[in-house]
Amino acid sequence: MHALSTFYRSRLPHLTPIGGTFFITFRVKDAVPLRKMQQLRYRYEREVQSIRTSSCQGIERTRALAKARHHYFLSYDASLDANPNAGAYFLDPAVFRIMADHLHSFDNDLYELRAFCIMPNHVHLLLSLGNQLVDDDHFFLSETELRKSYRPLNNIMRRIKGGSSRAINQYLGRRGALWQKDSYDHYVRDEKAYRNILYYILHNPVKAGLVEDWQSYPFTYCAQ
Repeated sequence: MHALSTFYRSRLPHLTPIGGTFFITFRVKDAVPLRKMQQLRYRYEREVQSIRTSSCQGIERTRALAKARHHYFLSYDASLDANPNAGAYFLDPAVFRIMADHLHSFDNDLYELRAFCIMPNHVHLLLSLGNQLVDDDHFFLSETELRKSYRPLNNIMRRIKGGSSRAINQYLGRRGALWQKDSYDHYVRDEKAYRNILYYILHNPVKAGLVEDWQSYPFTYCAQ
């Protein structure tokens, strides 16, 4: 029996409330130069340390930490968009389709897939784990049942990245890691944040200069 957890740590801390909705970004390995990632992470960690040693407490500190993490993400995503061809594997439309099919394969099972955008060197996801809280008759599961069946976000991400890496590698006839180990994830706290994130995901190809209208980009999906 595994323990239910709302937090795990890899290279960055991850807050993952049970049954939450999450915005996730993961990238092709080495899509951003190591030195650049180290610089971004160093600035983020310094900002976090400054907040934690300051006089701000409670809600003020929580908001400051969330703002620092958001700034880190924007810099990270801008670095990915600045060099979209770094993940040359995704220049093949068949690779995009393999990735999209893999994301859909877990829909209504491990998660509810709300939206995605598969960029040339990274993927944005919006998904909810709320479906794991209920049974087939839509009754809420007991804590004992959840402990047996619930799959937390870090487990799901291993399945998404591991399975897609194997399928894409098999198609390309290559070996080795396809995705960078860590992912960026953000807990979506309210409807306003949800709408903003959905807009961000769908319009990423426009922001990156790949298309003029998000609806003309073939590798986006929105459940609404």
